[in-house]
Amino acid sequence: MNLTLLCSYAHRYSLALVMTLVLVTATDDDSGPPTNITAVLGDTTTFRCHIQKHGIPVTRLYIQRVLKDSQEIFINGFDSTRKLDASPEYQNRTKVNKTDLSMEMTNVSVSDEGLYKCVVFFSTVLKEMPKIYLKVTANYSIPTMEKKCSKHGDGAAGKSCQLSCSSVGGYPQSAVKWAGLNLSLINVIHNESSENPYSKTWTINQTIMYNCDQPTNVSCAVEGAVSPAFSICEKEPFSIKVMIAIVVVLVFVLLLILVLVLMNHYYRQQTSSSGGRAEYAIAQSDDCHLQLKSV
Repeated sequence: MNLTLLCSYAHRYSLALVMTLVLVTATDDDSGPPTNITAVLGDTTTFRCHIQKHGIPVTRLYIQRVLKDSQEIFINGFDSTRKLDASPEYQNRTKVNKTDLSMEMTNVSVSDEGLYKCVVFFSTVLKEMPKIYLKVTANYSIPTMEKKCSKHGDGAAGKSCQLSCSSVGGYPQSAVKWAGLNLSLINVIHNESSENPYSKTWTINQTIMYNCDQPTNVSCAVEGAVSPAFSICEKEPFSIKVMIAIVVVLVFVLLLILVLVLMNHYYRQQTSSSGGRAEYAIAQSDDCHLQLKSV
């Protein structure tokens, strides 16, 4: 091969390589902010390596996890020249699609949350794509509420209510929010957040004291989970003891009235009977007197 032909081939090859670099660099930029994706705990999510290939074949794809201090671990990918196995931790949970350059991850856990990146190879050209940040969420349970209200010990009007709210199984860590209460009158007496060491989900508990002098509907919420509302400081109905006392008094009054009516009736009968006997005795006495006179 003469020198002129060799230079021509070298020029063509260099030009093709430069055009490849220009195409890749012009369409893909790894310096921008990461793409955010969200997955629910236990569900499936897809990492997509967004790239415009412009007809240039992709020979290899590495999807890697970016750890602290810029350390990286291989998750899964493919290589057109050899078999490429996924990392043992992700082997049964990830699957790569060579057509659209994506990776599906099943049974997402809290520990999967973090930064990922795609590394794409065009023949001999390597390109790192914009990073992907996976955010994991878990739904909190419907909060349970408890209340315990009592009258003020100093005799002041109104009541003092102790309210407790609790929710479990959520991620990320959250806090209790109260609805229907004057926030300036809330006194937090207990606030606790505990993490499950296995699932990394959170349990949220809070207990407050609240003073009120009129009926109030209250509920609590943790993230999107809201408890049923119930009323506090409502007017108290008569207690059972008070109602029993009223019934006893009414029965006593009715019995007293009945006794008085019966006594009055008996007195009238006695009076009427005594008057009749007196008149009969007088009549007999007069009759006897007349008979004596006639003799």
